[in-house]
Amino acid sequence: MFSLDLKGKRALVTGGSSGIGLATASLFAANGATVAINYLPDDPLAVATLRRLRREGLNVLDAPGDVSDAADARSCVSRAIDEMGGLDFLINNAGTAATHRPIPFSELDAMTEPFWAKILSTNLIGPFRCSHAASAALKASHGAIVNTASVAGLGLRGSSIAYAASKAGLINLTKTLATALAPDVRVNAVAPGLISTEWIADWPEERKKSAAERALLGRIGTPDEVATSILFLASAATFVTGQTLAIDGGSL
Repeated sequence: MFSLDLKGKRALVTGGSSGIGLATASLFAANGATVAINYLPDDPLAVATLRRLRREGLNVLDAPGDVSDAADARSCVSRAIDEMGGLDFLINNAGTAATHRPIPFSELDAMTEPFWAKILSTNLIGPFRCSHAASAALKASHGAIVNTASVAGLGLRGSSIAYAASKAGLINLTKTLATALAPDVRVNAVAPGLISTEWIADWPEERKKSAAERALLGRIGTPDEVATSILFLASAATFVTGQTLAIDGGSL
C-alpha cells in the first residue's frame, strides 16, 4: 500500500463515513494525519464508524454537516479548522446520485427541478462552499484540495444527465480553483469509474459483470484504490495542480 508520513498534518474529508470517503479518511489517519470526518447529521451509522476508527487507534474527529446547505458547509469547515488548529488537506468527496438506480439519459422527465437542485448543490456547489471556507487555512499551510469527480464528468456513462453534468462542472471547478488559489494551494481531482461501494451493492450480478468487462483490467475498482490516488495527489504530487486523474481500470 502507498504510504507517506503525515504526522502533524490535518485533513478534512467530506462524505467520509462510507465508501471512498471512509477509505480515504482511514488511509490519511493510518499514515499519521489528524482527520476530521464529515457526514450527514442524520446518518445513523456515522457515529459508530468513527468510534470503530478510534478503537483502531486512528486520530479522527467529528465534523457533521450537509455540504448542500451553505451554512452547514461553512460551519463544518470552520469546526474542523478550529479543532485541528489549521488545515493541510481538503478532500471534497461528499456527493449524491439522488437516485437508487441509474436513470437512462433518454428519461428527460426524470430530471425534475428538485432533482437537479439536489445534485448540483451537493456535487458542485458543495465543493466550492467548502473550498471557499477552507481557502485561508489552506493558503497558510500551503495545502491541497482533491475533489472526487467521476468518469461521468469526462463524457462516459453516468447515473443520470444531472449527475454527469455536475461532475463535469466539478472537473472545471478543479481547474478554475487551481488558478484562483495558486501558487499557495494545489487543486486536483480524481474521476473514479465504477467502484465497489454501497451504491452498487444491490445491482444484479450480471450488470456488475458487464461493467467489469468494459474495463481493460477486467474488474470493478475498490474504494481503497481511489483513496490511494487521493493521497498521492494531496501529498506526494507536489508539482501537479489543475488535473483530473481517471481511476477506471481503463474503461472503454
